[in-house]
Amino acid sequence: MINVVDLFCGAGGLSYGFHKDPNFNIVFANDVDNNVVDTYKVNHPNVKTVWSNISEVNKEIIGDIKVDMVIGGPPCQTFSTIGKRNGNDGRTYLFREYIRILKELKPKFFIFENVKGLLSMNKGKILKEMIFAFNDLGYSIDMEVLDAVNYGIPQYRERVFIVGNNVKKQFNFPKKTHNEKGYLSFYDAVSDLPSISVNDSSVKYSKEPMNDYQKLLRKNTNGSLTEHESPNNGDNLVQIMRALPDGGTPMDIPKEIRPASGYANTYCKLWKNKPVPTVTRNFSTPSSSRCIHPIDSRALTTREGARLQSFPDDYIFCGSRGSKNLQIGNAVPPILSIVLKNSILESFVF
Repeated sequence: MINVVDLFCGAGGLSYGFHKDPNFNIVFANDVDNNVVDTYKVNHPNVKTVWSNISEVNKEIIGDIKVDMVIGGPPCQTFSTIGKRNGNDGRTYLFREYIRILKELKPKFFIFENVKGLLSMNKGKILKEMIFAFNDLGYSIDMEVLDAVNYGIPQYRERVFIVGNNVKKQFNFPKKTHNEKGYLSFYDAVSDLPSISVNDSSVKYSKEPMNDYQKLLRKNTNGSLTEHESPNNGDNLVQIMRALPDGGTPMDIPKEIRPASGYANTYCKLWKNKPVPTVTRNFSTPSSSRCIHPIDSRALTTREGARLQSFPDDYIFCGSRGSKNLQIGNAVPPILSIVLKNSILESFVF
């Protein structure tokens, strides 16, 4: 049994593949967000999950148990290429807490995940500091940028994965399972969910699963649908959303109804037959990201966001709608965690 600690655990996306495999035993998880911790607990009821600042996490709190593996990644907002990238934000250096815990626990290997912007933050100085610290602890490092769309997830989502091991065995990142001709689309992900309008909801599926992806995500449901409720938007926004064509932008609609402000990727419709852009915490907010349903002409529901991230339909999210969307947008897609877990099993000897 491989004992795993999940730091900055979030909703449990990175834990998912390890949690579902009997070769692994997640013994401890931590996050500073109480709604996140509630979500993690309800989906991982047998894991010791602690709500606290990462600075309070140590071997004593984790417990007297041999830890083989540490996974997780600190908050990514300050590394992201979207936003201010403030190097003075304290969250920028939370990776040092991760390194502190590695030093204390001495696991055989770890997975550190973050946004692609980490590679260029402070002209690469942050990444160099990390790698130096990992090497100084005796870890060999393998690093790769993985795009979720290449692993059967209907979303373009590039993330950096750093895998360290001190058993001197080569780690091989998972091979791509999908290429451009076989990418899953928005429609592939959600076409079995009922059509709803603005400020509407449904608690029943509209049809049987239409493909293997939908079958997988509905595998453990009892026929009831949750979190499929659309936001209540104003008349002006509704008019804009209805006027947009598939994949359209405000430049595709009459000038008199175009929004007066916004960025290039806001107030835009998704493409029905293409993967979606990176799902963020704002996937229900058309003024913040491209997230307008290409057929129903409304913002996405929490369930649709979870589907696009590959969370199964029986996964429970706690807190307000905004908190649930934050948890989903910040997560590692569960299907990606499964392929990473498989690579771990193939590459490491215990």
